[in-house]
Amino acid sequence: MSTFRELVETRSRPLVTAEFPAIDGGDLGTIQAKLDPILPYVDAINATDNPAAHAHASNTAIAIALKTLGADPIMQVVCRDKNRLAQQADVVGAALFGVTNVCALTGDDVTAGDEPQARRVFDLDGPQLIKVIDGLREGRYLSGRKLDPPPDLFVGAVENPFAPPQHYRVERARIKSDAGARFLQLQIGYEPDRLEDFVRGCVENGVAARTALIPSICLTKSAKALDFMHDKVPGIVIPEPLRARVKSAADVPEESYQVALELARHALTVPGVAGIHVTDFRHDGSLARLVTDLGLRGASAAA
Repeated sequence: MSTFRELVETRSRPLVTAEFPAIDGGDLGTIQAKLDPILPYVDAINATDNPAAHAHASNTAIAIALKTLGADPIMQVVCRDKNRLAQQADVVGAALFGVTNVCALTGDDVTAGDEPQARRVFDLDGPQLIKVIDGLREGRYLSGRKLDPPPDLFVGAVENPFAPPQHYRVERARIKSDAGARFLQLQIGYEPDRLEDFVRGCVENGVAARTALIPSICLTKSAKALDFMHDKVPGIVIPEPLRARVKSAADVPEESYQVALELARHALTVPGVAGIHVTDFRHDGSLARLVTDLGLRGASAAA
């Protein structure tokens, strides 16, 4: 059993996951160099699937490489780019190499990327993809054909607690949990009260008891990055007072870090939260600093 899965199932301590940087070229050494600064501080690492609708080295290849190099990968699978045949093939193929954590998500629209003329697939939506992957875990392809031996998959998904209407997002979390998601990595957010409301709803409807809720914390170093997310990324609202606070700071990178630290500390105090997921746009050692300042230790650091 992976350390990540064990922590989700036992809730023995707050867990930490993080996004692995997108890779465009190189070899295992390239991946190792980017992995080394992260690995001691996390319990699992996301192998992203063409994030922001930009083509990169495949999710399956990166997940297998991470596993080979000693990490516990979470392989993302998006609905945007592939049909159900390719999605099932990727999941089963990665499982042959021990990649068993899988996170299903819709994926950013192609208009967010650098090839907006690309065709959208969306053969399945998010909850349908979760159900298909859970079926693989149970030993059958979507067609009903037997899969023997079944891969010991651990299925998760994403959700946005901050997008209105709030009750719909709580209901979406329930639908995904019912479909088989055992963890939900939540969208980046800067409105603590909305996170509290969402998690409270998931506690009340039973989702938090069976599905780990993992809020995302974004490490940035500039006010420009906050403005970009607020203006350009659907579903992310960053209150003006917070952006003004960073812009007016004597040390903008440090103030940006302090914002992330405050949001992480708050998230970990919310009843029903299982840990945090870190998206690092700084790449300057801030992830290690954050985990240390929070008093958390990833699987490798604790070993």
